[in-house]
Amino acid sequence: MLEVDKLQAWYGKSHILAGVSLRVAAGEVVSLLGRNGVGRSTTVRAIMGHVQAAGSVRFQQQELLGMAPYRIARRGVGYVPESRDIFPRLTVRQNLLLGSKPSKVANPWTEDDFYRLFPILQERADSPAGVLSGGEQQMLALARTMMGNPALVMIDEPTEGLAPRIVQQVGQLIAEIAQRGVAVLLVEQKLDITLELAQRAYLMGHGQIVFEGEPKALMDDSALCTEWLGV
Repeated sequence: MLEVDKLQAWYGKSHILAGVSLRVAAGEVVSLLGRNGVGRSTTVRAIMGHVQAAGSVRFQQQELLGMAPYRIARRGVGYVPESRDIFPRLTVRQNLLLGSKPSKVANPWTEDDFYRLFPILQERADSPAGVLSGGEQQMLALARTMMGNPALVMIDEPTEGLAPRIVQQVGQLIAEIAQRGVAVLLVEQKLDITLELAQRAYLMGHGQIVFEGEPKALMDDSALCTEWLGV
């Protein structure tokens, strides 16, 4: 589904990524782990076309690098940034409808899917999104992106700062996304979330991949975890 090869990225003259390679298959949850500042968010921003980049980003065997972000989104790539970027003055329902795009998938996502998974969104459907709590805004951001029925979704720090109950609900959605055959690239710091949700993990350090494999193998490598995750 997604193949990234020798990806480099810059912010101005600052060289952030130094040859990142990774892959994500359909229906697979892959976690991109690492401390703050190592380049995890820059990686997904580069894939999405938001930063200056070089190398190769192939999605469904088509090169994305150099495309405008809106064209990448139209090809079926969804992106949930850490900042969530909801529209605070629009209602919850209006935010969801803004994410909706025509789709040829057999089982498209609907408002009712997200009201089932996140009942609070149905209760707040006619409320301005800006009055939602941080956890509720995260639910809405995820739901709005999936309303576009992407084939790949990249989610940046979905559980950061959330209460355990909401973390569980978000985890249920990510699991259901993968069950529907969507590829998921999950940017995370927490090894426990990765162990629960991901089939494979990449660990980043200083703009490069320092580990690729099953999450349990990473957990069993105490030296790597201590050096690059601080656990």
